Amino acid sequence: MKKKSLYFLKGIFCSLLILINISCGDKKEIEYEFPNPPISNKNKPRFIWIDAAANFKDFANSKDNILRDLNLAKDAGFTDIVVDVRPINGDILYRSSVPGVQQVEWLGAWVDGIYSKVYRTATWDYLQAFIDTGHELGLKVHAGFNTMVGGHSSSLGKEGILYRDPTKKAWATAKNFKNGIANTLDAGEGTKFFNPLHPDVQEYIFALLKDLSKYNLDGIILDRGRFDDIQSDFSDLTHSEFEKFLSNTKISSYPSDILPPGTTMNELISMSIYPPFFKKWLEFRAKVIHDFMVGARQAIKSINPSIKFGVYVGGWYSTYYEVGVNWASIKYDPSLTYKWATSNYKNYGYADLMDQMLIGAYASPLKVYGSTEWTIQGFCKLAKEKTKGDCPMVAGGPDIGNWDPNNTVSQSEKNMAIVNSVKACMDVCDGYFLFDMIHLKINDQWQYIKEGITKTVK
Repeated sequence: MKKKSLYFLKGIFCSLLILINISCGDKKEIEYEFPNPPISNKNKPRFIWIDAAANFKDFANSKDNILRDLNLAKDAGFTDIVVDVRPINGDILYRSSVPGVQQVEWLGAWVDGIYSKVYRTATWDYLQAFIDTGHELGLKVHAGFNTMVGGHSSSLGKEGILYRDPTKKAWATAKNFKNGIANTLDAGEGTKFFNPLHPDVQEYIFALLKDLSKYNLDGIILDRGRFDDIQSDFSDLTHSEFEKFLSNTKISSYPSDILPPGTTMNELISMSIYPPFFKKWLEFRAKVIHDFMVGARQAIKSINPSIKFGVYVGGWYSTYYEVGVNWASIKYDPSLTYKWATSNYKNYGYADLMDQMLIGAYASPLKVYGSTEWTIQGFCKLAKEKTKGDCPMVAGGPDIGNWDPNNTVSQSEKNMAIVNSVKACMDVCDGYFLFDMIHLKINDQWQYIKEGITKTVK
């Protein structure tokens, strides 16, 4: 860090204040330094995510725009891109012969402040264009794959296999609503999830992953490889399989003995006593996702063993049981810390199945530093502790477009948070991850991520 004489003492004082979340002036001079930083962050990867819908206006029909923006990413110091090729409607932006799947025809995106349909009219291979351009620039290219999604409904229309094929309705998750258990397709608009336990769903996803693995990718990263939320899945199939998991124990009051109808996460967190089968239910759901990940890894590696298999997950482990995922090491026992975990919950940690893991360290721009959840640095630090070295590459970072939902933080503070987030993350984990490219473009913030990377990897 540059220590100009006029700012030397003030810089030390401000650095101490940051640790306790007190702000002071001259933020440009405030930088965090660890007592014992790593020797070098130079060789750690820096990932940028490219969401399909958000960037579709630029990339759907223009290879020139792809080249333009990947050049910007390269110049900023990113080493890896993650290009979303299966958006939340479940259709695809790569070549596949799997029955029922379709190429994306249009995606909903905000265009000049209006939520609009953005159509794809080009016939060239979307994913291959990113691979060719990225590799030519020396970037590693990973495919982002929204996993347990099969449709999306909005004011613009309905898309996805769950809407196209009525015979697939049983694939959709059944949710535990206040008024009873109902199929998600009968529950209004939004992203429609599959039931991860359904064997036909798993076969379908594995087939899509095998076709994706035929590309010359550096990695495949599964997003939304999970249940929809805490109210999912309560189908007859899942009910039956859960009772088998309980050594054929019958649940006399279903679903109330697991979760009272309509229970929200906020209500669940405030519970002092859980229903009798709730903790075993969490264990069961974690096993479902763990076993799915075993199959997904095998599907990819059977086609191309050199492709790195990985996931994106939220860093908020303390409540991530909401979606049925235990991304920690099997050597980490959450029952020693969290009341919701059984002693066997640890057996379904899947960190050892992953070649790489991207952690959503999605805290406020005012919470860059720290050692706890809901600080950007803390999310990354805790992820490394919980994975215990089982996953060789754990990288984390911020969502720079949604980290200030009430718009209470100044633009200059957000810009500085981008700069500081790079070192804050990379000093405690194996790399850096930024979501999403569209936000750097909209707010013209490339210079700040470049500054952060330059200072961190020098």
